[in-house]
Amino acid sequence: MAKVTRDDVARLAGTSTAVVSYVINNGPRPVAPATRERVLAAIKELGYRPDRVAQAMASRRTDLIGLIIPDARQPFFGEMAHAVEQAASERGKMVLVGNTDYVGEREVHYLRAFLGMRVSGLILVSHALNDLAAAEIEAWDARIVLLHERPESIDDVAVVTDDLGGAQLAVRHLLEHGYEYVACMGGTAETPAVGDPVSDHVEGWRRAMDEAGIPTEGRLFEAPYNRYDAYRVGLEVLSGPDRPPAIFCSTDDQAIGLLRAARELRIDVPGELGVAGFDDIKEAALADPPLTTVASDRSAMARAAVDLVLDDGVRVTGSRRERLKVFPSRLVIRRSCGCE
Repeated sequence: MAKVTRDDVARLAGTSTAVVSYVINNGPRPVAPATRERVLAAIKELGYRPDRVAQAMASRRTDLIGLIIPDARQPFFGEMAHAVEQAASERGKMVLVGNTDYVGEREVHYLRAFLGMRVSGLILVSHALNDLAAAEIEAWDARIVLLHERPESIDDVAVVTDDLGGAQLAVRHLLEHGYEYVACMGGTAETPAVGDPVSDHVEGWRRAMDEAGIPTEGRLFEAPYNRYDAYRVGLEVLSGPDRPPAIFCSTDDQAIGLLRAARELRIDVPGELGVAGFDDIKEAALADPPLTTVASDRSAMARAAVDLVLDDGVRVTGSRRERLKVFPSRLVIRRSCGCE
């Protein structure tokens, strides 16, 4: 059976191949509704399938969006990747996902691979963009949007959460319960001091404690972002002689690991220990006890990132603040803080 071509579609629809292209690609020129319907009907009747490879070669762009994230095994990034995929699908795009595992060389690898494939745009969740990765981005004429994090080494458009303000909400709420002080489970020594959400969470904790006139010295504990390592850190912290009355965790994954450690040590939460996290991953509601946390609208953030990366004007001018789209944080109150 002969392959159906664009010429066949144009012939059946009684129009030109250029008009067929406009319908398939949604532009660049408008097509009258009646003509569009004839073309779509011809495509359906003939079973025509566009040659996406040929289209990509002609336009030097594919129907793909590249998404680079640290680790899809962590629920937050898995949920964010799913939200980006849904938003991209609404725009007729597919998503390629690369996991860096927080390794700079892997980030550079995916940058080169995705940009070399001529993706329509690139959404980058970068833990700490190194100089080589930043130089790679500058070398390509690419549409790039930063999501969730904003490294200082690159000045592209970014979509982020109000991480600092959200952390303050959580810590203030714990203090309102009457806990003597709130300790903080932050990141690691490798966590960037600027542009990283966890750094902002720690700064928000400090500010809330300062507002209350409570010292923070010796009350910040380093921990990786995942629940497994946070569980081990939690065992050490909760087994020590100076066990904190309450702990704010920079991620929900850390908080879930901490709750497991408390359960093993037979420490009642929230009776003997108040806990709050950040991210509002789906598991937070099913934690034991359900986890008080800070949420942002990940679906809206993903949609904003996809829309920005597909718009011709994504490389906007203006100050760093003007190039930043910040989504508000909100406190999600559950039982781990002491609320019933």
